[in-house]
Amino acid sequence: MRRRKFITLLCSALAWPVTARAQRAGNKWRIAFITHAAEVIYEPLFEDLRELGYVEGQNITIERRYAEGRPERFQGFAAEMVRLKADLI
Repeated sequence: MRRRKFITLLCSALAWPVTARAQRAGNKWRIAFITHAAEVIYEPLFEDLRELGYVEGQNITIERRYAEGRPERFQGFAAEMVRLKADLI
C-alpha cells in the first residue's frame, strides 16, 4: 500500500505544473521581488525565467521593491504585495 501512495504522490507532483499552467492560460503571473537593493546577482534569476518562456510584460509581471538599507520597509512591502495579489512573493 505504501508503494501505491508514493506513486500517486509522485504523479500528482509531476502533473501539478501542467495543471497550474492550464489554469492560468491567458493570464499574467505576478511575482513580487523584495530585497535590500538592486544588485546584479539577481539577474541570473530573471534570465532563467526568460529562458523558460516567462517574459516580463507578456506573461509575467515582476513587482520589484528595494529596502535600500532600511529593513523596516520589508513588512510594508510584503503587505503591499499581498494587496496586489502577487502569485509568488
